[in-house]
Amino acid sequence: MIVPAPVPSPSPSRGGGSEAVGGADVLREDIAERSQTVGGIVNRLDAFALEVGDWRVSAFDVIFVAGAVLLVLALAMLATRLTRAALRRIKGLDGTQAVLAEKIATIVIWVTTFLVGVDLLGIDLTALTVFSGAFGLAIGFGLQKTFGNLISGIILLMDKSIKPGDVIAVADQSGQQTFGQIRRIGIRAVSVTTRDEREYLIPNENLMINQVENWSYSSRNVRIQIKVGVAYDTDMALAEKLMLEAAAKARRVLETPPPTVWWTGFGDSSVDFTIHCWIDDPEEGVGNVRSEVLRNLWGLFRDNGIEIPFPQRDLNLRHSEALDRMIAALGEHPAPSPQ
Repeated sequence: MIVPAPVPSPSPSRGGGSEAVGGADVLREDIAERSQTVGGIVNRLDAFALEVGDWRVSAFDVIFVAGAVLLVLALAMLATRLTRAALRRIKGLDGTQAVLAEKIATIVIWVTTFLVGVDLLGIDLTALTVFSGAFGLAIGFGLQKTFGNLISGIILLMDKSIKPGDVIAVADQSGQQTFGQIRRIGIRAVSVTTRDEREYLIPNENLMINQVENWSYSSRNVRIQIKVGVAYDTDMALAEKLMLEAAAKARRVLETPPPTVWWTGFGDSSVDFTIHCWIDDPEEGVGNVRSEVLRNLWGLFRDNGIEIPFPQRDLNLRHSEALDRMIAALGEHPAPSPQ
């Protein structure tokens, strides 16, 4: 005997309006088929709806969309953390390659998350064709700098011209140039921390189009100049020897290349020298090295009787009647002799 197939019961009417999100309808119908009790609750939630023309949103739609978005975001963040942890365990990647791999993996994960979210929600993208062109144009102009900084950061990591750990020269708001160490390269900006713990967030695009002074690009060796002046009657050979000795005693000054001393000029009150010494840890600062060398040199100069001159000026007074009267008045009232 042939039994006719049961005719499916029609689903509750949605008002005949077009739906831009169909994922909630699919889930609601599936729940109604599996459990009448839960299906009844879902249908009641679906009955509370807001309708504007052909557009309809129910309470169940809102709950479904919120839950789906939270679920997708949680999975994306979990996948990002697991991927970063896995990449950091790979010993074959240096710091720059690891950061670049993390950025590319993050972009792939979030793009995939968006596509999965659209499919999970059942969003009908054709419903957005009316304003998709204007919306895309607005996004293009609004996020132009953001995408520019993102691409600039990836390029900087690919050519390794700027990488975490590098020491670069930066300028503050007053225009005074100082140096800082790159802590991280983000999607939008590079984080640079100076010696006084000021953190500068420099857009990636600025480092692409502006001149950057990188102290550790091809070599970590940095030369420091220390200016010193001695009196004209000083034994210059001894002074040079003491300058080299003071630089060599500094803790961070390298033995190779060795410190050197240059004559730089004859000043008004002193013979000017410049001590050149090298360090290989610029992230530790240069001011403390200069201070240590000068402190060592002060003790050596004092022990060897070498004078560090101070500016001197000769004052010439022109002859005048007022000057003569003042001198005569001083002669009439001599200063009292000390007891």
